[in-house]
Amino acid sequence: MSTTELSLDVIRKKVFFHNSIDVWISACEEKNIEWFDIEQYKKFISYLLKNNLHLKAFNLCAHEAGATEEKKTKFADSLAETKDTDPNSATYTIKLNDNTIDVIRKFKFEN
Repeated sequence: MSTTELSLDVIRKKVFFHNSIDVWISACEEKNIEWFDIEQYKKFISYLLKNNLHLKAFNLCAHEAGATEEKKTKFADSLAETKDTDPNSATYTIKLNDNTIDVIRKFKFEN
C-alpha cells in the first residue's frame, strides 16, 4: 500500500474510531518509518496517554479487525502477550479528530 492510502487523514474519513495498531501503522507510513517495532509502539501509546488523549482499551482479535496480513497479525499477537502487565502493550480505540492527529504527528519517531 502506498503512504497516501494509509495516511491519518485518509483513515479518519472511513470511520470515527480506529484501533491503535492501524493508527500506529498509518503514522509510521506517513513518516516512512518501519512500523513493526513493538518497543516503539509502546512508546507511542505511552506518549498518547501522557497527552491525555481519550483512549479506550479493548481486546483486538487481529483477524476480526481485518488484519489478514501476516505481519500485522503477528504484531497484534506479540502485543497481546504482555498487555496484562504493560498498559502500553494494549490496543486502544482512538477517535481521529484534528487535535488527536496533531498530537500523533508530534510524536518523535526513533529510527
